[in-house]
Amino acid sequence: MNVSPTPSPFLTGQFLLAMPGIGDPRFERAVIAMCAHDAAGALGIGIGAVVDGLTLHDVLAQFEIATDGVPAAPVHFGGPVEPRRGFVVHSTDWSGQDTVDVAGRWALSGTVDVLRAIAEDRGPARWIVALGYAGWGEGQLDGEMTRHGWFNVEGDEALLYDTDADDRWHRAFSAAGIDPRMLTPSAGSA
Repeated sequence: MNVSPTPSPFLTGQFLLAMPGIGDPRFERAVIAMCAHDAAGALGIGIGAVVDGLTLHDVLAQFEIATDGVPAAPVHFGGPVEPRRGFVVHSTDWSGQDTVDVAGRWALSGTVDVLRAIAEDRGPARWIVALGYAGWGEGQLDGEMTRHGWFNVEGDEALLYDTDADDRWHRAFSAAGIDPRMLTPSAGSA
């Protein structure tokens, strides 16, 4: 007898997409890579917007890490919590002292060792650098998911690494079979 696993109520390894009219300008058209979600709370890294005028070279320079051969990749707005704290969402082919595996889909590191590894061409093959994160306390995200505001989709490597930040929101809705132009900025009532 085959018993299929019960789907998890948690969103680790998925993407959260902000619905039009979410009500918080910091999250308009947000795409958040959910890195941890359980009964105690949730943490995600925003991948749908970049910080204007800031590149990986700027971040490396702050740590006095050489930028030779390192692409001047954009730095993403990871979220409003601890906006000066850096994170790297990356492929699972590299692991450092604080790396967290995210449902086998990607990994998350938050210490300078991942930046050094990237700069020395011995780090993960694919990565996104972000400042800040989005965080939810116990039960907070679960409550938000029952109201108008967020839509979740499966984690997709192509969306994460092969799509420009400005295109991720539209592409993620389209991949879910939804034309985001048809979404309304408020929830209906019955």
